[in-house]
Amino acid sequence: MKVVVVGGGASGMMCAVLLAQNGADVTLIEKNEKLGKKLFITGKGRCNVTNDCQLTEFFENIVTNGKFMTSALYGFSPKDTMDFFEDRGVKLKVERGNRVFPQSDKSSDIIRCFEKALKVCSVEVRLNTCVKSILVDENGAYGVKIDTDERILADKVVIATGGITYQATGSTGDGYKWAKALGHNVIEPKPALVPILLKEQYGLQGLSLKNVCASVKKEEKMIFSQFGEMLFTHTGVSGPIILSLSSLINKHYSAGKFDGKYYLCVDLKPALSDEVLQNRLIREFAQRSNTELKNVLPALMPKSLVSVVIKQSGLNEKQAVNSITKEQRERLAYAIKNMTFTIVGLENVNAGIITSGGVDCKQINPKDMMSKLINNLYFVGEVLDIDALTGGFNLQLAFSTAHQMSKSALN
Repeated sequence: MKVVVVGGGASGMMCAVLLAQNGADVTLIEKNEKLGKKLFITGKGRCNVTNDCQLTEFFENIVTNGKFMTSALYGFSPKDTMDFFEDRGVKLKVERGNRVFPQSDKSSDIIRCFEKALKVCSVEVRLNTCVKSILVDENGAYGVKIDTDERILADKVVIATGGITYQATGSTGDGYKWAKALGHNVIEPKPALVPILLKEQYGLQGLSLKNVCASVKKEEKMIFSQFGEMLFTHTGVSGPIILSLSSLINKHYSAGKFDGKYYLCVDLKPALSDEVLQNRLIREFAQRSNTELKNVLPALMPKSLVSVVIKQSGLNEKQAVNSITKEQRERLAYAIKNMTFTIVGLENVNAGIITSGGVDCKQINPKDMMSKLINNLYFVGEVLDIDALTGGFNLQLAFSTAHQMSKSALN
């Protein structure tokens, strides 16, 4: 059986290896000068290959179309991914949050593993080769036409071209274009796991916060919340919990703006109830009764946040704490637990780690990843409308869909 796989990223390489090691004659086409160009920069160059958690927890971290992924994830789990690399000589390690990395902290080890496996399985790899179109007749897909007008014929065609983020790595949405041309619906691609842009700029860039709770509110209603670390940038906020929030709210983001009033609220003291925080303030004020408010609050938060919290509380930073009333103290406590910023947008696609949106999963068979519209045409990985939170989940989706296709195609 002859198979053409278009796209030499995570899902494409995995798909090609699994097909070839089970007897298929595979040609892998990549338009870049080398394989795994985006994989090389994932996880800040360390390559978070999967997340070693229970599948029940894994599904909780899938943002879009988790149900669609049921068969694929049970067919090729995080443990299977770990075995795939370790059986081929890549030593792995599990870090905080069950994140799995190569022991070397080098994404190049993962890419080298794939390259070696492709060679061992005799996959024909064609680099610097652009696919112009997918060849289709009344029986389905039967090959691809490349930029030299050469036709590469096959029994099955797999589109593994990824999304639109990090476009310098070749993720320019080619798969969406071909899918649309062949009658498929494409859910609007948007950046996911991306920094959030804020209206208010308080000169906080570079400030990192740990053990805080960040929530997104639409008007007065809290819609999503995350606990952990975040970072202020020159345009807004980033960091693990912010990236996760961006993926949860980007469905609300249309035509370059949010369809309503969205706010980011940061609880600087999530471990303290309102009552406990009030008592903490009373204690701090009692110990330094004649001190100005701005000089007391650094005991509770980073100094650069003091003026922001005081401003949002409506108090005077030079007010002596022994003159602060109960009502003022309550406003201050509220500001500490609800430091609020106006969300104006998300960073552009080149700042996004992955793409949300893609080929409509309703038109794809989850048992084999084949199009329900075009026989022998398959979609795997990020080109599909699937995405998850940060932590190795998205690469696992790529690997699992690739396995699902390869397993089913050879039956």
